[in-house]
Amino acid sequence: MPKLANSKVLAEGKPGSKQLLLGNEAIARGLIEGGVSVATTYPGTPASEIVDSLAAIAEEVGIYVEYSTNEKVALEVAAGASLSGLRSSTSMKMVGLNVAADALMTLGYLGVRGGMVIITADDPNCHSSQNEQDNRYYALMANIPCLEPSDPQEAKDMVLDAYRISEELELPILYRSVTRLSHSRRPVVFGEVGRPRKAEFKKDYERFVMVPSNARVRHVALLEKMESAKRISDTSSYNKRLGDGEFGIITSGNAFNYVMDAIGAIGADASVLKIGMIHPLPERRVLEFLADYETVLVIEELEPFLEMGIRALANKHSLGTKILGKEELRLPRHGELSIKQVALAISKALGRDPGVKFENPEISKLILEIPARPPILCPGCPHRASFYAIKASGIGDAIFITDIGCYALGSLPPLSVGDVLLCMGASAGLSAGVSKATGKPVVGIVGDSTFFHASIPALINAVYNHHRFVYVVLDNMTTAMTNFQPHPGSGLDSLGRPSKRILIEDVARGCGVELVRVIDPFDLKSAVGALKEALAFKGPSVVIFRRECAILEAKRAGGRPSYVIDEAKCTRCLLCINRFGCPAIMLEKGPSIDPSLCNGCGFCAKVCPQGAIGVLGDED
Repeated sequence: MPKLANSKVLAEGKPGSKQLLLGNEAIARGLIEGGVSVATTYPGTPASEIVDSLAAIAEEVGIYVEYSTNEKVALEVAAGASLSGLRSSTSMKMVGLNVAADALMTLGYLGVRGGMVIITADDPNCHSSQNEQDNRYYALMANIPCLEPSDPQEAKDMVLDAYRISEELELPILYRSVTRLSHSRRPVVFGEVGRPRKAEFKKDYERFVMVPSNARVRHVALLEKMESAKRISDTSSYNKRLGDGEFGIITSGNAFNYVMDAIGAIGADASVLKIGMIHPLPERRVLEFLADYETVLVIEELEPFLEMGIRALANKHSLGTKILGKEELRLPRHGELSIKQVALAISKALGRDPGVKFENPEISKLILEIPARPPILCPGCPHRASFYAIKASGIGDAIFITDIGCYALGSLPPLSVGDVLLCMGASAGLSAGVSKATGKPVVGIVGDSTFFHASIPALINAVYNHHRFVYVVLDNMTTAMTNFQPHPGSGLDSLGRPSKRILIEDVARGCGVELVRVIDPFDLKSAVGALKEALAFKGPSVVIFRRECAILEAKRAGGRPSYVIDEAKCTRCLLCINRFGCPAIMLEKGPSIDPSLCNGCGFCAKVCPQGAIGVLGDED
C-alpha cells in the first residue's frame, strides 16, 4: 500500500487548523470533510495521490477505498455506491476518463442519489502523459456540471460544494484539476469532517434501466437539470469578479493564478471574472461583465473552452464587446501557460510595453549549466534485464509495440525496444494489426498492471482471429510507476491486506493462449530460450518476465552488496554501457560502478563477456 507523509494529518487534523498540503491531498481532505463513503481510482499521474492519501487511513476514517482494475470499473463502482445513497468519488488522470467514457455518457441519464464527484486530473505539457487532452469537453458532451479550482484551499472547499450541487441536481459532478494544482503545496484550513450516510437502494425501473424507451425520457430530464445548473452557476461563489479596471479578463483554474501574477507584474488596471463553475457557464454574470467593457480577454490553458462559450453568448445577445482569445492573444493551445506568456499577451492587447524584464541572466546561465536528467529505468530494474534478453534473443529486427508504464522507457537508447506507443493496453491490439499487415515478427510489450487494465479483450481477440505475435508481460508485481499501488496480480488488496492473487499465466491460458511461459528475466539463458520458442510458435504466445520491482526488493531485503569492475580484466568493450545501459555504470575512470547507485542486482555481471564485474569486496 502506498505511504504518504500527510495521510495522518488528513485524518487527524482539527477543524480550523492550517496544514501545508499538496493539491491532491487537499482534494482528499475535501472528500473526508464531504463525508465520502466510497473512493475509487485507477492510479495515474497527476491524480494518484488523492486515493493514495485515503488508502493509508481508510479504516481509520471509515472510507471504502479501491484501486480498481481500470477507470471504467472505478467509475462504475463509485456510481453503484452513489445510486445506493452514499457519497462517492472516483479519480483518474485525464486519459483515464476516455476509458470510463462509456459509463460516463449514460450516467447523467440515470443521475445519482448520493453525491458523486468524478475527479479528472489533466496534464498540460505532457509531464507524464501521452497527450494533452482538455477534459472540460467531457462535461459538455456528458451534460454534467464541471468545477475547476485554482489552488489547494479552493480544491478542498470545492469538493464539499460539488457534493451539495450533485445532490441538489442528482447528477455526478466533473471536477477538473491539472498537474500544476495537484502537485503544488499551500496552507489549507481544515473544516469539520463529514458523516457517512446509510446506504439504501430504492428500485426505479424508469430511471435506472436505460432501455431506449426510458433513455429518451431521461435525456429530456437531464437537459432540464442542466437548466437548473445554469441558475446554480450564476449564484455560485466560485464565479466571482475581482477589481474594477479599465478592461476585463475572464479566466479559470490554474490560468487565474498566472493572470493575477501577470497583471500585478505589469501594473495592468484590469477587472477579472474568475469562473470556478465552468460548465454550465454563469451566463448572467458573463453577460454583465461583457456589457461593462469594450474589450475582454479570455485567458485559459489548452483549448478555448471558455472562449467558445463566451463568444456564443455575446453573439446570441448581440453584444459589441471586443473579445480577445487564443488567436488574438497568440496564446498556445498546447503546454502550460506562464506568467511571462500571459503578461506579454495582456501587454500586446493594451498596445504597450510590459515594462518588466522576465529574463534573469544569472538564472539562465545556471539553467544551461545544470546537466539534463532524462527519465531512465532504475538501477537493478528487472525490465532492463527483460529488454536485454529480447535484444540478445536475436529478434532485434522485430517490430516492438510497447505500452503505458515505466517500461516505456525501454524505447530509449541503448535498449531501444519500442517502435509504437499509443495508450493503455493498446499493445496487444496494435501487435495483431501490425503482424497481420506486415507478416513480420512482432513483439508486444505490456506491464502487469496494464495487462489487467485493458489488454485482456485484445488478447482474446488475437486467439479468436488467429493473430500471430509474441506478447511479453513484464511482471514486477506492483504498479511501480505511480507509487507502488497493488493490482490483481500482486496478491494484496487496496489496503495492503492479503487477497486472491490473479496469475497472469492463468488469465492468458483462460483467454485461449496455447504457449505461455513464465521466466525470471535474470535467468538470461532461459529468457532468451523462451523468446525464441515463442517467436517460432504459429499463433499468439505469451512470455511473462516475472521479478519483483528493484525498489521494493531492495526495501524488503534491507540492502545488498554493490558490484565493482575489475580494471585488470575489463577490456573497455563498453557493452555494459552501450547495450545494457544501467545508470549505475559510468564512463568515468573506466567504466566504473557508482556504489551509491548500484542496488546489487548483479545482472551486469552476467552480461560482461570478460567476467570483469563482481561483488565489491570479493575482488580477490
